[in-house]
Amino acid sequence: MSFKILKDTTLFFSQGTPNLARVIPTMDLIDKQLTTCSHNKKYSASICVVVCLAKQTLNQYYQLMDKSEVYWIAMVLHPHHKLAYFKNTQWEDTWIGTAATLVHDEFEWSYLEVGIQENSDDIEMLNTMAHEVCVFLYVCIAQYH
Repeated sequence: MSFKILKDTTLFFSQGTPNLARVIPTMDLIDKQLTTCSHNKKYSASICVVVCLAKQTLNQYYQLMDKSEVYWIAMVLHPHHKLAYFKNTQWEDTWIGTAATLVHDEFEWSYLEVGIQENSDDIEMLNTMAHEVCVFLYVCIAQYH
């Protein structure tokens, strides 16, 4: 068993600013390796206990991450990941739906309700921009939903 993945992860995320869209895939990779090790009968009981403790710690980080919408939104808006990442890694449909809803709700809350002066040029421009962004988000999300 190699804990090299933990060292590599620490070094990677210590280099400057980590990319939020890489946090979830990295945690999933660590979780997968720890799960594989915890089920391997060739390791002693003490190693299995340490691996289970590491998984518990990782699960605490998952729980903290669940409280922050930023990670989910970063994944969905990332051009490489989108919702396909969650589907390809067999996340539950409810989690995938939650990720899509978070992006939609954040867009509506942050951008659709932008205050503007009451003149027709501003309203027309806002409607055009809102339509373009809605189409963009629809294409990003719907093709993987």
